[in-house]
Amino acid sequence: MQETDLYAPIKRMLEAQGYEVKAEVMDCDIVARRGDEAPVIVEMKLHLSLELLLQGVDRLAISDAVYLAVPRGGSARWRLQLKGVLKLCRRLGLGLISVRVHATRPAVEVHLDPAPYQPRKNARRRTSLLREFSRRIGDPNTGGQTRRPVVTAYRQDALRLAANLAEAGRGRPAEMARALGIANAGAILQRDHYGWFCRHARGVYGLSPAGEAALRLYADVVKGLGP
Repeated sequence: MQETDLYAPIKRMLEAQGYEVKAEVMDCDIVARRGDEAPVIVEMKLHLSLELLLQGVDRLAISDAVYLAVPRGGSARWRLQLKGVLKLCRRLGLGLISVRVHATRPAVEVHLDPAPYQPRKNARRRTSLLREFSRRIGDPNTGGQTRRPVVTAYRQDALRLAANLAEAGRGRPAEMARALGIANAGAILQRDHYGWFCRHARGVYGLSPAGEAALRLYADVVKGLGP
């Protein structure tokens, strides 16, 4: 397949909408005109790529009506990639076209028309972000870390409970909640999301081998959490 295979189907689609279409005009793969309207520019590539996105952004200096065009894939991976690229194109103000080249009759699908991007803030995510930021003690992570899971405020609370149990041997949720100031201590111990705790009796918890290992892995974090 070549980029030229995309040209004829896209040209036919635009001409059917009343556009005059020409190829390779001033470095633009396709330029279409209809009356006094702003020109429509289409940039073609065989793959969804950063290079194609950068070309599209550059063409926005000429016209607001800029489309990216690629062959249409049929795999789950392509559909997943398409979802992400659509989101990015929407933010950049670009349109997106796909062409089924190997069909009996090549089909063109316009997935997205170019339009100015107007971001909508997600108040719930913002609140969650700020809550996590304020609840987290210190800065226990390093940007880009991969050697151990990210230390969240929830994990910090679980580590404080684990450290307390390592010292005391056993403990009751209500007593630990009061002593450590962790209101949801009971829920953390009962849910045992990380597998760090074990139940010795009704309302009595201890530290599991996984919890002991976690205290060693996060020794620096535990030290920064204080008593």
